[in-house]
Parts: sequence; C-alpha cells; structure tokens
Amino acid sequence: MNTKIKSLNALVRAVNAFKKKGKKIVFTNGCFDIIHVGHTRYLKSSKKLGDLLVVGVNSDASVMRLKGPGRPVNPESDRMEILSEFPFVDFVVLFKEDTPYNVIKAVVPNVLVKGGDWSVESIVGGDIVEANGGRVLNIPLIKNRSTTNIIKRAGKSGKKSQK
Repeated sequence: MNTKIKSLNALVRAVNAFKKKGKKIVFTNGCFDIIHVGHTRYLKSSKKLGDLLVVGVNSDASVMRLKGPGRPVNPESDRMEILSEFPFVDFVVLFKEDTPYNVIKAVVPNVLVKGGDWSVESIVGGDIVEANGGRVLNIPLIKNRSTTNIIKRAGKSGKKSQK
C-alpha cells in the first residue's frame, strides 16, 4: 500500500502531527496529466520551501471540466502514483472540486505555491494561508514545457506517421 497517497482526513491527521513537531508544510496542486521536466523542477523547488511537500491532484472529472474533452490523458490513480514515487513529494491527495480550496482550508499549509502562470493574488486558498501567517508564492515556469504542448507535438507526430 502506498503510504504517501492519503484521503483528506488521513492527510490532515498526518500534517497536524508534523506541525506539532514544528515542521513547515508546503502545498501545491495541479492536474499533472503528463509528467514532464517542468513538473519535476517545480516540485523540487516547492519542496525546498519547507519540510513536507503536499501535492493536491485534480480528479479526472475536474481535469475534464478544466481542460476539456480528451483530458486527462492519464487517470487520476496513475497520476497520483507517479507523483508519490518522487522522493521530494511527501503526500498526495485527490480533490474532486475544480480548485483545492477545501483541501487548503483543511490542511492550512505554511506555504502555498503555484507555477509562474499564476499571479500570487490569484492563487486559490491564498487568503487562508496568509490569514494564518503563511506565505503564498509562485515559481517561474520552464519555457515551452507543458502537458498541452506535449499533446500538440504528439498529435503532429501521429499525423506525420499516418501519411
């Protein structure tokens, strides 16, 4: 059994135990549909901001609502398992809503981080983190590294091979 993948209730219990030990909790979230170097660098940078990194993962239904038909490419169970294999990821939690607001409200991380395509002011849950004395940050994106770009390139590649 994968001990890094948690239900929200189990995550809250685990995080609270670490908080009692004075550990700094970092939270980020995303679809993480096709893992690429931008994801790994972003997650490594996020981990450096605290002691534990919690990653919220959009459910399949949530990804479909946000990204459209044909997404996600990989099912939520695969995306969560892959993320849990990274040594710099401490916990993974699934959320079914379009935003992780309820997870952030339950966990109350010390640091909330998103990619550079999000302004600090627009990061969902920032109000909760700041009201509890935490920090909200964004990390610059790696240029030309995105799941959408990978899917576009794969589509072009597939069309060439069909000729």
